[in-house]
Amino acid sequence: MPAQPFEASVRHQPDTGIIDLRGEINAAAEAGLSAAYAAAEAQNPPTIVLNFGAVSYINSTGIALIVGLLARARKAKRRLLVFGLSPHYQEIFQITRLADFMTVFQDEASALAGGR
Repeated sequence: MPAQPFEASVRHQPDTGIIDLRGEINAAAEAGLSAAYAAAEAQNPPTIVLNFGAVSYINSTGIALIVGLLARARKAKRRLLVFGLSPHYQEIFQITRLADFMTVFQDEASALAGGR
């Protein structure tokens, strides 16, 4: 199966930046992920939500990039929430303890309600 290039787009809701992620999160995603996070935080929302619904693959470097976003969020005293993780990646977030530091939701509506 061919690699799916990483893409990210940002949407803004009241008090929340939403980053829609697509493709593979690996070393090649670093610049795009960082730029999307910067765009999401530009309006200084208290919460940023990561949408993993269209992510096909995350490797260990991708996990490290997500940890980096968590560090940026914590430094800014901003909440980082996630939704749309496949069952496999939900388990990875549990094993790596990322789920201890960012709440995982099943869908966008739940994440937006939980972020308030």
